[in-house]
Amino acid sequence: FQGTFYRRYVLGEWVAAEGLVYDFFDAEAMAEVPEGEFARWRISCDYGTRNPASFGLWGELDGIWYRVKEFYYDARAEGRQKTDGEYVRDLENLAGERCIETIIADPSAASFIEALRREGWTGRKADNQVLEGIRRTAEALKSGRIVICKECTAAAREFGLYCWEISGAQDRVRKEFDHAMDDIRYFVM
Repeated sequence: FQGTFYRRYVLGEWVAAEGLVYDFFDAEAMAEVPEGEFARWRISCDYGTRNPASFGLWGELDGIWYRVKEFYYDARAEGRQKTDGEYVRDLENLAGERCIETIIADPSAASFIEALRREGWTGRKADNQVLEGIRRTAEALKSGRIVICKECTAAAREFGLYCWEISGAQDRVRKEFDHAMDDIRYFVM
């Protein structure tokens, strides 16, 4: 452990959060998708209409969950919003022929969760405890229980941009560059 996380959760110090949330993450060290049969598959989703939508495809191999592929759509950048039905099709394309065990979705995306249910997908609302989710995600990344693969370029980009809010008395993350970060946190939680 290192940085603010180490000082707070290992040493027990009360220090101000600043800089990158996952300051230990090295995009250059991201893994190739491993060879072998994945035992289980899941998809995590941060849903957005005007904000970006981020879906992560996770496969379990030998007790480790790999984010092997992702879908990322920024409606503002593309100049067009998508409907729930279009996002369901995008999720189906991400899943391919894989048997998806469950979909963990943004808890505020009730209409999207319902659209998934109507198409026969099993989904559930994610646990959205932000600070606890960040702590657990950091632990999972550092221990190797989750691995981000090289194909996940949106996640790699956001790891390098996801920052703590500098001002204020409470720990908060900036609500920008957080869509892949949210779907990863939803998966971990």
